[in-house]
Amino acid sequence: MLTDLNMPQMDGLALVQKIRERRDSSTTFIMMLPSSSQRADAARCRSIGVDAYVMKPIRLNELRDALVRMMSASEPAVARQPRSPQIAADTGGGLKILLAEDNPVNQLLMQVMLGKRGHRVVVAMTGKIALDAMEREPFDLVLMDVQMPELDGFAATREIRRREQPGGRRVPILALTAHAMSGDRERCLEAGMDGYLTKPISAKELDAALAPFARDLGSAAQCLDDAGAA
Repeated sequence: MLTDLNMPQMDGLALVQKIRERRDSSTTFIMMLPSSSQRADAARCRSIGVDAYVMKPIRLNELRDALVRMMSASEPAVARQPRSPQIAADTGGGLKILLAEDNPVNQLLMQVMLGKRGHRVVVAMTGKIALDAMEREPFDLVLMDVQMPELDGFAATREIRRREQPGGRRVPILALTAHAMSGDRERCLEAGMDGYLTKPISAKELDAALAPFARDLGSAAQCLDDAGAA
């Protein structure tokens, strides 16, 4: 959550206090956005549960760095409820994921979210770069933004499916879409994708989407272990 400091009726500090009184806010990161003419008391911000703040006018690099620092922290400012084990921990190892995404902020946020779950991430800025990356090395999963320069996610997915050998391994591909619109699912499936996530992506939605593929990876690793033992 990003909130302004100076707002009518209830300012940002009072808003954060109200939010932090709710038990279901324990997994929410909060960033305060004061203007350069306002004084932001860092100690008070921390005491009420603000995880970070950035002065306005906001520069892109400052916002990006603050988001990464905030979400890379082992725990946000407020005390957290016990969390369920991440899917990477369930499998004994993470997925090797190709992230095809051209937006720098989205790249960093996804890298942080995936990295905290034990997954390894390779970033491709365009659909063409994603295709080149898949020619060089194998991946367990592809997260494919549908809107990219040079080659969009739909065209890149069709080309990936065309290159796959008949009867060979089919790499799972999940679309990353900016809006949940009618017909999105059908268009993704028609292009050869296995599902989609709508941005901004929550940790809960990400875990649910990746869980089947993490289980498949764990099952495959167990089969290899059993074969080696035999």
